[in-house]
Amino acid sequence: MGKANRIAALTLSLPLLLGSVPLQAQSDLPELGDAAGAELSFRTESRIGQEIMNEIRLREPSYLDDPEVEAYLNQLGGRLVAASPDPGMSFYFFPLQDPMINAFAMFGGYIGVNTGLILAVQNESELAGVLAHEIAHVTQRHLARIIEKQKQISTASLLAMAAALLAARSNADVAGAAVAGASAGAAQAQLGFSRDFEREADRIGFQILEKAGFDVRGMSAFFERLQRATRSYENNAPVYLRTHPLNIERISDMQNRELALPYRQVPDSMDFHLVRARLQAMRGTPAEAEGHFRTLLQEQRVAHVQAARYGLAVALARQKNWREAEQILAGVRGQPASAPMIERLYAEARVSRGDVAGGLAVLKEAQGRFPNALPLVYSYAELLLQSGRHEEAQRFLDLQVQRHAQDVRLYLLQARAYAARGRLAQQHRALAEAYLLRGQLPAAIEQLEIAQKAKGSDFYELSAIDARLRQLKRRQQEEANRK
Repeated sequence: MGKANRIAALTLSLPLLLGSVPLQAQSDLPELGDAAGAELSFRTESRIGQEIMNEIRLREPSYLDDPEVEAYLNQLGGRLVAASPDPGMSFYFFPLQDPMINAFAMFGGYIGVNTGLILAVQNESELAGVLAHEIAHVTQRHLARIIEKQKQISTASLLAMAAALLAARSNADVAGAAVAGASAGAAQAQLGFSRDFEREADRIGFQILEKAGFDVRGMSAFFERLQRATRSYENNAPVYLRTHPLNIERISDMQNRELALPYRQVPDSMDFHLVRARLQAMRGTPAEAEGHFRTLLQEQRVAHVQAARYGLAVALARQKNWREAEQILAGVRGQPASAPMIERLYAEARVSRGDVAGGLAVLKEAQGRFPNALPLVYSYAELLLQSGRHEEAQRFLDLQVQRHAQDVRLYLLQARAYAARGRLAQQHRALAEAYLLRGQLPAAIEQLEIAQKAKGSDFYELSAIDARLRQLKRRQQEEANRK
């Protein structure tokens, strides 16, 4: 088995169940030596997490490449991270299109969130409570501490568990069978350590939730509801409960901490309701989704009317019924205030009905009101490119890349703009930055070497490319020396 298996074997107490990650993948991961090896550095953790995240993007069918859902999760997560014990630590939250109620933390601050979890919570504080718990797993370096604990667990046992775990991201029964098949000592030690970590994550997560301004009762309320629901699940309990061992003691501890704090009601954000409506509208067939929202609105069984209408518009957009979608969104925009998700879909409806100029105007105006909403930026740049306004798109993207230097999507759009204008050196330079942000250093170097050979570059451009290439090659050599 390859290095990825040794790495995966170290994540058993947290639900890193990546069903489509191949067992022989990630041959360029840092060498850890024996699975029961020494401490894991922050740099190595980040590299491992980045490599696994690349595999998820490329090979995980349930990975949800939805910039609006992702933007919401990172906005919510960023608010929580700012209140964490390590506010300067890098985190990245990503959605998975999976009905199972689950969330999981990986190396390097990567946190996956199933759509089933987002739809299962009853308010934003409950969702924030789950994310705060996962953030605590990362800030407390539970994965690195597992490595220290597993010095007495055989490599063979760990690899046996990892092989099945990689094939069972959403099926905890398979994961359980993997643990049962390994040595009893390894399974017992793993379970006990996991419970200790869960209690610590509860405590730190509670503190994060309070400091970030959410209702601290959201955490225990959600966990308690899950535990009650377990009775009806019988042997098919939610994955979250089986990957995060939950008992009455843990819930009682949370509730005792709540008693020391005054009650305060925290309203949900509009984005929370809109994201839930969006995800609900993407379930089932377009006709089923449309029927669902029409029924809710007709029977007035909605907690947030504006979000329900947005959900209906999403369902109509899935059926290419852009006329009615535009009509609904035109009304939603003024009740009482709009949101980036509403503006983006409204612009798409305008464009789909042939009003490209109107769509661009909507997106440009919305960016002025929501300057931090990157999905609006993506759509505006995409529309400029589709409209053949390549020079304008390039200038716009050059500015956006300066503002958001860590955004992969912007570099990919920038590369398209340069390619459309025949500026091949700049195209490959932009691609190099995109690969670098995804942790693919050899691919980034290759793109810069292609950029060196491209025709049409002036002295200053070539000098910048040469300097960046030397910098990345030094980094590559430093990483090779550390292995």
